[in-house]
Amino acid sequence: MFFTPLKTAYKSLKTHRARSILTVLGLVIGVASIIVVINMGKGIENLILKQVEVFGTDYVEVEVKVPSTSKTSADNAAGLAQGISITTLKIEDAQEVAKHPNIIDYYVGIIGQGVATFERQSKTAMLWGTSGNFFDLFNANIEQGRAFTIEEDAGQARVIVLGYELKKKLFADNEAVGEKIKIGNKSFKVIGVMERQGGAMFFDMDSMAFLPVKTLQKQIMGIDNIQFFVAYLKDPSQAQETAADITEIMRDRHNISDPKKDDFAVTTMEEAMGILDTITGGITLLLLAIAAISLLVGGVGIMNIMYVSVTERTYEIGLRKAIGATGKNILWQFLWEALLLTLTGGFIGVILGEFFSLAAALAARYAGFDWGFSLSPIGLFLGVGFSMLVGLVFGIYPAKKAANMQPVEALRHQ
Repeated sequence: MFFTPLKTAYKSLKTHRARSILTVLGLVIGVASIIVVINMGKGIENLILKQVEVFGTDYVEVEVKVPSTSKTSADNAAGLAQGISITTLKIEDAQEVAKHPNIIDYYVGIIGQGVATFERQSKTAMLWGTSGNFFDLFNANIEQGRAFTIEEDAGQARVIVLGYELKKKLFADNEAVGEKIKIGNKSFKVIGVMERQGGAMFFDMDSMAFLPVKTLQKQIMGIDNIQFFVAYLKDPSQAQETAADITEIMRDRHNISDPKKDDFAVTTMEEAMGILDTITGGITLLLLAIAAISLLVGGVGIMNIMYVSVTERTYEIGLRKAIGATGKNILWQFLWEALLLTLTGGFIGVILGEFFSLAAALAARYAGFDWGFSLSPIGLFLGVGFSMLVGLVFGIYPAKKAANMQPVEALRHQ
């Protein structure tokens, strides 16, 4: 009868309850890890997509790059992080690129840091110097007051727009527009407060202060270069061709004949998303491999337990075969034991994995990173399916050993 070996397997596992629970625990950890990794990987990918959408998807970005390195290389990232200063990118470069027929507008940017002070309140803030048209292009809504103008940028006006959280920290619930704050030892008039923006490409927009780029350059940082500019496209389908044209324009302006010596990098949104997909995919695969090790360890545990079980029940196996049980009956009895263990571990692991995934999503939302939560069919399939595969693979050897026993030899082990 089909259910007979299943009932026998259940009774055997129930008899050795502590041993069975410890074995299931290893599988639970492995399956739960797989579910959490897949869900968090998908969540982080969604978060990145949301952050990219804040900036828009119809633009090309030009930023500084360490010469003789690839724009996506560790050498470039490490060089810039360690303070290698590339001062060759200018506002005039952006103005020249803007003449391209597929460019409709642009804004430039440079990021610094300073201490913002109002009366007794002080806060270290990121200072984003940008063009007067930044707020329109970036779709950044002003909650109070106004944005600075192109004329104020050209005239190096000491005006400033505060991010939502920065305003709260300096002014609490009091009115900020019209007041004056200090950045270092210079006084700036607050002309606007932005709506809550949240994170965007790993920048906390709400804690930033926005200034005219020339004001930040000349009056605070003492420089004449920029770090990047963003050019918006008339026809996004021509992004690659436009990027190639921009590259030639930049090389001509910077007198570069050898592409290896480029001191700038031109990146389309398609390229940026490809890089992000590669990074998130690689991290997810790495974490899945680590989680799979847990399942492997659990599988070895199942094989050991089943092997011990076969040894302990040698007499029982011999007796069953002596009264007519076939090798196939014995084989399935022990395979059912392995499958019961792995299925139990798989289902419990899936439930715990989804629970921890939800907890991680809620914790991330509380920290300001809302990547959302949804059940992952792929995770459920992998979790339960892989646990069953582990049961079959690691249960087959001890089950075959039991099935191949000769009744007479087995009965001698009483």
